[in-house]
Amino acid sequence: MRNFFVRRAIGTIIIIALVGGGFFIFYFFQNKKENRNEEELIETQNSILKQETIGFSVEKRKIEAYTFGQGEKHLLFVGGIHGGYEWNSVMLAYKFIDYLEANPEIIPDNLTITVIPSANPDGIFAVTDKDGRFNITDIPSSEATVIGRFNANEVDLNRNFDCKWQPESTWRNQPVSAGTEAFSEPEAQAIRNFVLEKPPVAVIFWHSQSNAVYASECKNGVLPETIKIMNTYAEVSGYPAIATFDSYEVTGDAEGWLASINIPAITVELKTHETIEWEQNLAGIKALLNYYKEK
Repeated sequence: MRNFFVRRAIGTIIIIALVGGGFFIFYFFQNKKENRNEEELIETQNSILKQETIGFSVEKRKIEAYTFGQGEKHLLFVGGIHGGYEWNSVMLAYKFIDYLEANPEIIPDNLTITVIPSANPDGIFAVTDKDGRFNITDIPSSEATVIGRFNANEVDLNRNFDCKWQPESTWRNQPVSAGTEAFSEPEAQAIRNFVLEKPPVAVIFWHSQSNAVYASECKNGVLPETIKIMNTYAEVSGYPAIATFDSYEVTGDAEGWLASINIPAITVELKTHETIEWEQNLAGIKALLNYYKEK
């Protein structure tokens, strides 16, 4: 009889230990799960809000957009519309994406920022033999990059938009194809559709190598807001501000099309085809963010 009670007592002790241990293990792992969820939340808040494919090139390469912030005002930055010929504008755009990922706190609460780093991925591929990101070591001599200016249909994409469009336009002193009609090229269509779906308060295009910030216009002159953001960017970045590009006639440019639908747009031309002038452009970017934060 005594052995029965002893065994029963031991069994009870074991059950209590198992139940208590189970509660401990449940609490321990539940607490770890909550901590992990908190870490994932923090990680999400400090990363890209959305990375999306907004279209495809002639050769079916992705045209990607990276979006940060959740404010009601949308600010758009575009690099690489002239592909591998202006590869440094793409590298600058990726540098900006990395900066926003690491410093999301610089984005004002009332702003959403989108960066399209490469608007002409076929032109980049023609020079770097890479899809997406590339390294400086992937770039050949500057003479070889001219082939990357156009898309795979040999169209100058910055002559394919609906502002004074004509089938043959000009680059420097030579004629270039502007496509079969305005927006004939899938890359131009991707930018058009994205802009119309998510209208920005302003668009900044990065190019090279005129060392200036240009305003945009179509048939009705320069928008007053365009002059303001041109001067805002130029003043702190050190690039000269030029209201009208008059070196040669340009038709069908993206900036002009934006002006025609009342969206301010500026062109930031880097000094060379090999540098990104990061500190200058970061200063210009921050000035624009502050401008729209207070506007």
